[in-house]
Parts: sequence; C-alpha cells; structure tokens
Amino acid sequence: MSPLQWRVKPVLPITRLLGAVAVVVLVAAFGRGDPVQWFIAVVMAAALTGWAARDLIAPVRLSADTSGITLVAGFARRRHLSWPQIERVRVDRRERLGLRSALLEIDAGESLHMFSANDLGADPEEVAEALNALRANAPL
Repeated sequence: MSPLQWRVKPVLPITRLLGAVAVVVLVAAFGRGDPVQWFIAVVMAAALTGWAARDLIAPVRLSADTSGITLVAGFARRRHLSWPQIERVRVDRRERLGLRSALLEIDAGESLHMFSANDLGADPEEVAEALNALRANAPL
C-alpha cells in the first residue's frame, strides 16, 4: 500500500510571494521615503518569502503508512513517528468571535503536532479519520 500524503495547496506559496511583492510596491508608491515604513515592509516581505519558501521546500506536511506517520517539524525537517509512539490523533475545533477553526492534533507524548486545513490541503476531520483507520489496521 502506498503512503497517504497531505500537502499544502499550490496556491498558498504563490499568494504569499505575491503578498511580499505587494507590500514592497505599496511602500514604494506611498511610503514617501520613510525609513521606518521601509524597514517594516522589508521585514514583512522577508517573512512572507520565508513562509512561501517553506511551502515550496516541504510541500508534503504529513504522510502515513502502516509503519507510522512522517511529518514536517521545524522549517523543513522530517520526523517519523511509529504508531506506538502516537498517543492520540484528534481534531481540535474552536469558535471565537464568530470564526471557526479546526486543527489536526497528533499527540506523541512529549510532542504535540498541529496541522491546519491549509497545511494539509484537506479537511482535518477527514485526515484524522484516515489516520485513525490506518492506525487501527497497522500491524503491532
């Protein structure tokens, strides 16, 4: 059986790079040479570019097979967790100020890994169901 994979949607790094360009263009058009505005714009553009680079370097955030899961930890480092290391897979839902969010939580005892729908390119509930089904069928 081939591993299941969940990845960042391709539109996200493109949008982040366009946002970085837009910040610089807006400051160039309306900044009037203010060094503080330029500093803030450069920092924001660098942050958006770094975020987009992570999406391009490590687009697959989570993969799973019968041996366990492999996930991105840090900027682009991969970490493999065997099924016995994983204590729980669940979806954390929150509602605040009329906004709803859902995060996939993978509890590995000493570490907690959280993934949004943007990280996975899929609904966290569907991913949790797939992971729990794969875990139930994995050999001990």
